[in-house]
Parts: sequence; C-alpha cells; structure tokens
Amino acid sequence: MGTIWSPEVLQGPGPKYKAVVDAIRAQIVSGTMPEGAKLPPVRELAWQLKITPGTVARAYTILTDDGTLRAEVGRGTFVAAPRQGEAPLGPIEVDVVRHNTPETNGYVNLYSPHLPTVGQAGLIRKLLAEIAADPPSGVMHYPTRNSSEPARAAMAEWLKGTPIGPVDARDVVLSHGGQSAIMLILQTILRGRRPVVFIEELAYPGFRRTAELLRAEVVPIAMDKDGVIPEALAAAAARHPEGQVFCTSPEVHSPTCSFTPMSRRRALVEVCRAHDLQIMEDDCYRMGRAEGAGYRQLAPERGWYLSSLSKSITPALRVGCAVAPRGMENALHRTAEHSYFGLATPITDLIAKLLVHPALPPITDAVLKVLGHYVQTAVNVLGGYDLQWREDVPFLWLSLPQGWRATAFCQAAEKQGVQIRAAEEFACRDAHSPHAVRISINAGIDLETFEAAMVRLVGLLDNPPEQIGV
Repeated sequence: MGTIWSPEVLQGPGPKYKAVVDAIRAQIVSGTMPEGAKLPPVRELAWQLKITPGTVARAYTILTDDGTLRAEVGRGTFVAAPRQGEAPLGPIEVDVVRHNTPETNGYVNLYSPHLPTVGQAGLIRKLLAEIAADPPSGVMHYPTRNSSEPARAAMAEWLKGTPIGPVDARDVVLSHGGQSAIMLILQTILRGRRPVVFIEELAYPGFRRTAELLRAEVVPIAMDKDGVIPEALAAAAARHPEGQVFCTSPEVHSPTCSFTPMSRRRALVEVCRAHDLQIMEDDCYRMGRAEGAGYRQLAPERGWYLSSLSKSITPALRVGCAVAPRGMENALHRTAEHSYFGLATPITDLIAKLLVHPALPPITDAVLKVLGHYVQTAVNVLGGYDLQWREDVPFLWLSLPQGWRATAFCQAAEKQGVQIRAAEEFACRDAHSPHAVRISINAGIDLETFEAAMVRLVGLLDNPPEQIGV
C-alpha cells in the first residue's frame, strides 16, 4: 500500500491528521487501496507514522463519517464502496472534534456519556447541505406549529414502538433537548404559589433544578431496587397536599441503571390517581427496546413523556420532545409557543429528514453495539466490585468499598485524570446519599484509552486511604 505508511507522508504544513486523511484518499483514488482493503489498526499505523493514536483515530473518523471508509466492530476499518450515484471523492475540508483523545495528556471525561461517531455526523452534514441549498421552511419567518409539523411527524415516527399509547404529530412538542422538555412539562402542570414536585431520592439533577427555577418545593421519595416505593410516595403525598407531579425514569434510572417492573409501575399509578398527581416520565437514557409500558399508556389521563436525541444520535443538535396526556396537547403547545415560538426552522427541516432517513436505524444500532463493547470492557475491569450495569445503558453505577466516600473517590480519580460523578450530585442537598459513583461511557475515545481509565479506577478501589472512614 505504498508510502502512506511512511512518516514522509506527514511532511508539509497543516495538521497531521489532515495529512493522513489526504494520503488515504490519494491511495484510494489511485487504486492502490481498492474497495474492501483493510487499513492497519490505529495503534499500528500510529507507530509506523511516529504520531499519536489519537491523530490516526481522528483521520479514520473523518473518513468514516464521509463514507470513504467503513468501520466494523471487532474486524477493523476498510475502504468502503462508492455510494450509488455519488461522484468520486474530491477534496473535502472536514474538522471533527473527538472527545478526550490521547492527545489530551490522558485526561478522560466520564462525567457524561459521549457517543461514538459511526456515520451520524456524515449524515447530518449531508442533510444540512441539502437544507442550505433549498430550505423547506425558508429562512425568513418565525417558526410556527404548521412549519414544524413535518418534524413533529418525523419525531412521532421515531417514537413508534415506544409503549406510550397513540402518538401523532399533534401530540409532539419539540424542545431544546430533554432538559427543555422537563421545563415545558412542569410549566404546563404546576399551579399555585408553592407547588410540590416529588422526585426519586436519587434522580437526574435536572428535575430538581427545573422545579427550583419554577419556585416549587422538591420532595425526594425513598427507593428500593425496583424504584420508588409506592407506600413512601403515598405518605409524602398525604403530608404535602400541594403535591402536583411525580417525576421518574422507569426504563433506565439515572444514576443506578435500575428498571421499574410493571407491578411496581401499576402500584405507583394507583397512588398517583388517589392523590391526583401527574406523572412525568423521563426516557432520555433508554437506547434499546422499551421493556415495560410507559406511564402515558398506563395512565393516559395523567402520563407525560419526554425524550431526546442526545443519547442515541447526537447531543449537539439539542433536540428533544415532550408528549402530553390526551386532552393536554394544546396546553403543552401553548407553553412552548409562549416560551420560544418553536425550534429554529433549519433545525426542524433537519429533523424532518433525519428521523425518517433509511440510514438512521443502522446508525443507531451501531451506536448501541459500540457502546456495548465499552460497557463490557468496563465490566471486565471493574467486575470484582459492586457494579450495576446494562449493555444498552451508557453508564455504570459503582458502590464503593469500605474506606472510600464518594466525593473523596471522585477527587482522587480526577487527580488520576478520570472525571466521574459522585452520588451526592443526584441527591437533594440535605439528603443522605450512598457511597457510590456513576461512571459514564465515553465512546469518543479509543477503547484502549477507556480501558486504561478503568484500570486507574481499580487502582484506587484496591487502595482506599486509611484516614477515610476512621
């Protein structure tokens, strides 16, 4: 395969990763690397070119995103077949930012999940170019409910198969990500001077922060391995007659990875009906198939649903959705329209194309498959400790051994170049929290770098400081 594997290919001005991109393209155009040719592993090519693995990984990512290469998990990276009807490759100026490559001196951010790039970036760029050439909604008008209808219909199609009852474009309100959807729902529900919002005792912090912005009192409810305890919710509702909504994540609970079984969900619905509580279900962290019926299906008169594209496609677009119970959809639309009119029309044009594009399902399947490899890698390293995990969930919940407290462990991990989240961040300010941490999956770094971060954490777990817990 010629001189591409020689350091001389990197001579000249400009970033080294772009030189690698150009060299690979040149070899493909010349026929030296035909369709199906396998490229060397990242670390092998980096060694031959005398550059960092992160530089090679960045070049491979650029070429995979634009369709020049294809990556097959467990097999390697290959020259892709030309797409039907496409012109031969010409020079393309692309800049992809990868999270925490080895070029960042080994610092690894496991604070929030990062998705792998498996084709979604290239697809989004392609669709954005089509929209820029001929924007369906134009670029000179305020967004309206009518102009967003194709995007809302596409979102309803994307939700098809999610067990939340019937959903069509009329039911969907588009939001600026999942956090915005929480705000919209609470703004639509809450009434009175000092409403009360019930949340899980360990919960996504966005519930608490949004409720506080709306001047609501937040009351945490005790949990067990199956989620919120119905009797605890009933007792809290009796103590707080101003209670108006119960916020929960039954499919994938953040931070513990737990799942609320159907018997528990039905019991919680009965409590909410008895105390006239609305139910807000946050489904943002589910990446695989839903295992249980959602609250909008179980309690169609009071079940609110929200999700986003951040954990399955990309967080960069800041696109989510909220779905109201039947009869409340107009109230939810009004809340959005009075708050921000609607999403920007180029974004709704993109969503209308993206969510129904035939290339998207294989991409989301690939995201899930790659994340599963990272989860398994973490489990292989950390499996000797008390770990909760699922292959289709982009984080793990680690209960710390005796001698470690969560905040101290996170501080020690950060000194080792690994950023994770303590249990305290998911609890109310004055509440007790367990000695545990959430470790997010960062598939924006290569698997070896991620595994090395897990090994660093094991080194800390194996050696707790004596002064802790004395």
